[in-house]
Amino acid sequence: MLEELLREQAPQVLAALVRRYGDFDACEDAVQEALLAASLQWPGEGVPDNPRGWLITVASRRRIEVLRNEVARARREETVAAWAPPEPGASDDDSLTLLMLCCHPELTAQSQVALTLRAVGGLTTGEIARAFLVPEATIGQRISRAKAKLKGARFALPPASEQPERLVAVLHVLYLIFNEGYTASSGASLHRVELSAEAIRLTRQLHALLPDDGEVAGLLALMLLTDARRPARTTPDGSLVPLPEQDRALWDAAAIAEGTELIASTLRTAPIGAYQLQAAIAAVHDSAARAEETEWREILMLYELLETTAPGPMVTLNRIVAVAMVHGPAAGLSQLDAVDPALADHHRVAAVRAHLLELSGDEPAARQAYELAARLTQSIPEQRYLQDRASRLSAGPR
Repeated sequence: MLEELLREQAPQVLAALVRRYGDFDACEDAVQEALLAASLQWPGEGVPDNPRGWLITVASRRRIEVLRNEVARARREETVAAWAPPEPGASDDDSLTLLMLCCHPELTAQSQVALTLRAVGGLTTGEIARAFLVPEATIGQRISRAKAKLKGARFALPPASEQPERLVAVLHVLYLIFNEGYTASSGASLHRVELSAEAIRLTRQLHALLPDDGEVAGLLALMLLTDARRPARTTPDGSLVPLPEQDRALWDAAAIAEGTELIASTLRTAPIGAYQLQAAIAAVHDSAARAEETEWREILMLYELLETTAPGPMVTLNRIVAVAMVHGPAAGLSQLDAVDPALADHHRVAAVRAHLLELSGDEPAARQAYELAARLTQSIPEQRYLQDRASRLSAGPR
């Protein structure tokens, strides 16, 4: 498919130009013009034998044209004569460098996400805006500000001492992109498949570049094992189906097998990290043929280890669910009161409380908690699910 081919080639072409000419912003504009030219010409003329070389050549010509207009005539003649288009190939280091550049520490997380999707993912500004349900102008401004901050940045891998920290940022951005695609934070649809699919594609590329990095492999396994359940997460009308009620025959068996093999191999050979532990938890869920067969004690053990490795309020919340499944809802409810106050208004806390109250038999209190959770979330499928759970319970005394 032409669109997929262009999206795949875009980051490699951009990396080649930035390495040769510098100025991320101007090179990105040149690449976009080359992609537009390809989308207009290739359907009629056919895809060239070397599509990347074609795109690099066209983009380079456009970049040189702009440079010619920016410098004095005498300097232009000397400089342009010395500039030959870069070689069509782009090294693996270029792909990794581009990812790390998009996740530069001077950029905000929102800008890192937008720039990664634009420069590395090949999504248009409009596609990114529609995925995040924000005006196109807003995304455009984020990308413009990000490119302006990177204007003087050198296109090279950061020093060895900074690379681990920058890789952490890259993984975090990919994780954010996947999560927003798998469970949209707002809007009428539970999924934004274009985002989760793009996150998986980019993480696959990163794993190919860094096959021995345990956290890269762990993140890819986590995405595969989680996304495998997507076909069963909604009904035909888009309503949410919780994990225990999903038809597991609809899960993607190939993705589960790939993710399970990947995390099993990684845990044997690499130092344990947070993404690996989350992938291991997902693998335990996916290995259960029925919800009743889920090994909750193993999941609780993994969450306890995860809370030690990468503590956070959401990790604690998920561990409390596991505590309730192993030791009973009363044990979970007693720990829920100690959750980080910063999450007090988060719908997940109210939803977990509602679920545990329902398990304990306190239907009136559960109903109130479900109603509160429905009011707090901006996701329409989640709202409908939570309101439906509330309506199934007896009102009881108010």
